[in-house]
Amino acid sequence: MIDYPYWITLAHLPNWKTERINKLLEDIAYNHNISFEEFFSCDIATLKEDFALSKKESEDILRAREELQNNSLLAEELISERVELVSFDSPEYPMTLRNNLGTKYSPPLLYVKGDTKLFFEDKVAIVGSRNVSEKGAEFARHIARKCASENKVVISGYARGVDRIALETAIENNGMGIVVLPQGIMTFKSGFKKLYKYIIEGRVLIASTYPPKAGWSVGLAMGRNVYLYGLAEEIYVAESDNKGGTWNGAIDGLRKGRKIFVRKAAHEERCANNELIVKGAIAVDDRGNVVKERREDDEGIIQKTLQFA
Repeated sequence: MIDYPYWITLAHLPNWKTERINKLLEDIAYNHNISFEEFFSCDIATLKEDFALSKKESEDILRAREELQNNSLLAEELISERVELVSFDSPEYPMTLRNNLGTKYSPPLLYVKGDTKLFFEDKVAIVGSRNVSEKGAEFARHIARKCASENKVVISGYARGVDRIALETAIENNGMGIVVLPQGIMTFKSGFKKLYKYIIEGRVLIASTYPPKAGWSVGLAMGRNVYLYGLAEEIYVAESDNKGGTWNGAIDGLRKGRKIFVRKAAHEERCANNELIVKGAIAVDDRGNVVKERREDDEGIIQKTLQFA
């Protein structure tokens, strides 16, 4: 509890990139080996000289210091609601997230509710469109049932469509799930009511990277997908448009060298699955089995899928 206000304050420094925050945290803890209290007692000259902060960054720290008291009260409120704070240096911090995203993108702080042991099970992200077709929905159900039977955790963004279908199917089959929120953990009240039983049973874990009282927004939902993909060892795309969260998350994952498994769509389907396959995703059939691709077939399908864009 003693360090929680400092972690909250530093994790959400306005207009600071994640990598810069993580490097500062490492500098404080390892290079200087001082407490957060000592760091925040530094004057602007010390911040600039000892921590190589710019004038603006040093001023940001001094302004952030004024938020410590409010964040202390916030930390008490979180604890009273049984929300745990998992910092980047904690043994409870998921290694998959750290390994997949590195210092550059790994969130410095996670707000979680549930059993953090789920972070260390095998994890599979099942993603796709909100307005999913029945073929895409059945694919998501099949992969989720398979995960449940193999004791793999389903990673879900809890959005309407594929995300919700995958999580609910896993739960119905005595499986496990991690919900990665596109909002602050304190604003997920209706979701907590619906998932409370499974959280208590240790089968569902709720996680957020955002300020605890942040409301849902499109921007946070788009940003959340990076962490959703980053938590998983395996990623399956049931159905994607050629824009939006699923598409952007898959493209970002491919750029990072992740293996993205995408359901191969039939010629008549109005989705962009086969475009992702051409861009480097691994094609799978309706049962999730890898299929061999022929590029000339893909190009013909791409021409059809582009017509709906």
